[in-house]
Amino acid sequence: MGFPTRFFSCGEPGDTLLRMAASMYIVVEGEDPGFDIFVNGRALARNEDPLEKLALRLSVRPLIEFFSADENSMSLLIEEGAGNRELMQRLPPPQWYSANDGLATVEALVGELEHEPQQLGSEGEQVLAELLEYRRVLRKTRDREMRWHLAVSWR
Repeated sequence: MGFPTRFFSCGEPGDTLLRMAASMYIVVEGEDPGFDIFVNGRALARNEDPLEKLALRLSVRPLIEFFSADENSMSLLIEEGAGNRELMQRLPPPQWYSANDGLATVEALVGELEHEPQQLGSEGEQVLAELLEYRRVLRKTRDREMRWHLAVSWR
């Protein structure tokens, strides 16, 4: 599946999208969730394809399926040179997900990678660290009965 590239300006190798460093981050519904939601997310973005394959092997929903583009994240992408202005008018409403649904995926991935992080190569430990941060944020999101989705930033 990979990144939802229909929202980004991609094309030939060397395109803006390919030159930028992606980050997958958590957005919690509402203005201020009342807790720190920052997760670097760069190792997760770089390893999105093998993580998707691992999630499918573990019979859980891949992280990228929790992606949703909203006006704020698309505006940021456009500022960063990666968003598609034409799609701004056609964006569907943001999709929000249960924290428990995200936790099911994150917990399965953490459980698998804790024992063998090198299955993702040299970044396995970093991916695991970011997944543990996702788990922390999603647990707080669940405890406050809030919803969430993933967004992507390109810098």
